Amino acid sequence: MTKRAAPIAGITVSRRGSRWHYRLELEPDPLTGKRQRENKGGFETEDDAWESAVASKQRHGTGRAVAPARRTVRSFMADWLASVEESIKPTTRQNYADYIRAYVDPIIGDRRLQDVTVPVLNLLYQRLLAEGRVKVDKNTAMYLYWSERRDQREGLGPAPADLVEACGVTIHAARAAVLRFRRGRVPVETSAGLAPKTVKNVHRMLHRAFSDAVAWDYLVSNPAVHARLPRQKRTTRTRPTPWTVDELTAWLRLALSDRFAAVWLLAATTGMRRSELAGVDRDLLDLDDATLTIEDTRVVVAGQTVDSDGKSASGVRMISLDAFTVELLRGYLAMLDAEAEAFGTGYDTSHRKLLRYEDGRMLHADTITRRFNRLVDLAGVRRIRLHDVRHTYATLSLDSGVHSKIVSDRIGHAREGITVQIYGHRSTGHDREAAELVAKLIRQRLSEEQP
Repeated sequence: MTKRAAPIAGITVSRRGSRWHYRLELEPDPLTGKRQRENKGGFETEDDAWESAVASKQRHGTGRAVAPARRTVRSFMADWLASVEESIKPTTRQNYADYIRAYVDPIIGDRRLQDVTVPVLNLLYQRLLAEGRVKVDKNTAMYLYWSERRDQREGLGPAPADLVEACGVTIHAARAAVLRFRRGRVPVETSAGLAPKTVKNVHRMLHRAFSDAVAWDYLVSNPAVHARLPRQKRTTRTRPTPWTVDELTAWLRLALSDRFAAVWLLAATTGMRRSELAGVDRDLLDLDDATLTIEDTRVVVAGQTVDSDGKSASGVRMISLDAFTVELLRGYLAMLDAEAEAFGTGYDTSHRKLLRYEDGRMLHADTITRRFNRLVDLAGVRRIRLHDVRHTYATLSLDSGVHSKIVSDRIGHAREGITVQIYGHRSTGHDREAAELVAKLIRQRLSEEQP
């Protein structure tokens, strides 16, 4: 910066000993009317003093006067997360905590908050995309140990106790892993970098946090506003992989012999999410009117299943039930009542959830997934996720002629457009019908024009 040839109103720069100092005249105090000044010294050069004074004048002029502070990103993010904890869902809170612990604090946590700039965030996102994966995947570690020794014990592989000692897991986790590996359910190979979607989620969190930092007068501006994620190659979006009706019925033939047959049928005939199935309350079932009100959900947070209030406002809804599902639910409720009477005082009466063990205890949400996977393997059908049963319901509904708005309302989408975007390409029945109708029209016209 060059030395000022002409004075700037309100700024005086002078030398005090070997250092330079500035005085900035500010607007009078709005309450008392008294004159306000900002004095700052210690600058090595006159240009440094001028540059700092002009920057301060601009900040005051825009109302963004922020006092210098040594507050670090780590301390700010901890305070910020505590401040928003009560206003966000438990899963969001856990995701934020994981992002901060794994991706923010280790890289920029010791930086001063006021030193975080757009280039700093751009470099952070590049690092995360290239080498950000830090989560210790014990499932992969167990599989690598097991696969290298799968010829042991006449092809059975290492015993669960061996995995406990080698990988530092519980015996329950080791037993479940061995069963998965023997059935062919093996971990998917991952890269060293984070998925672009995860990096975007980190960016959104920082954008929100730094917006609050501006509101709290910790920052002059939000650096995340102008930060950009590195350009990624366009990839084909992963599409849902629903079952055909034959695959669904093949699975149901086995699933209907399971303790939770009525719940599996409920999933197949309503497209409910896992969290919604886990949260179904008996009191919200009206079997006489053949309806179910979906209000509460149960989600996994830090390994524990906790209550939540649903994915969105549209997730709260009343849906109709078919006669077959109602019949199985009546039988299931009768079984629960008989078990409660048999257990007496030992029965868990602290909740009214539909999914429960013989003694009344609630199922962990992850247990629902494990049980589903086991039934899929036993049925010998194509492996899909439990969430893909929801996709199956939506696709079969559209193929059967159900209007997309009705399907959207039943599965709890916020907008009909979401349903059409996700499932429209899968609704092959109507697509083929449309193709035949247009082709038929063309053939008719062509035949009419023949001499």
